[in-house]
Amino acid sequence: MNETLDRWAAGIAAHDPKAVAALFTEDAIFQGLHPYGVGRDAVAAYYDSQPPGLTAKYDVLETRRLADDLLLMYLSVDFSFTDRPTITVNLSVLLNKGLIAHYQVSRL
Repeated sequence: MNETLDRWAAGIAAHDPKAVAALFTEDAIFQGLHPYGVGRDAVAAYYDSQPPGLTAKYDVLETRRLADDLLLMYLSVDFSFTDRPTITVNLSVLLNKGLIAHYQVSRL
C-alpha cells in the first residue's frame, strides 16, 4: 500500500477535505466525477461536497516508477456511501515527491 493513498482514504472517511487537499500538489490537475479543477482549493471543494460517511477502499493494479520522485499508479477504488450503492471506479494518479500531481477517475 502507499502512505499517500492511505492518508487520502483516511481523510475521505473522516470527511476532512483540507487534509485530503494537503496530499495534492498546489497545481494538481484533479478530475473526479464532476468537472475538473486545478489546485488544492478545487480538491477541497470537491471532497467538501461529498456526503459524510463516504469511504474509499482501493486496490493498486499497476505502478510505474517514471523517475526517482515520480510514480504513476493505476487503481480500482470502491467509493461506499451510507445511503446509496457503492461506486467502483478506475483511478490514475501521478505522485510527485509523494504528493498527488494528477488524479483522474473513470467510471466502469
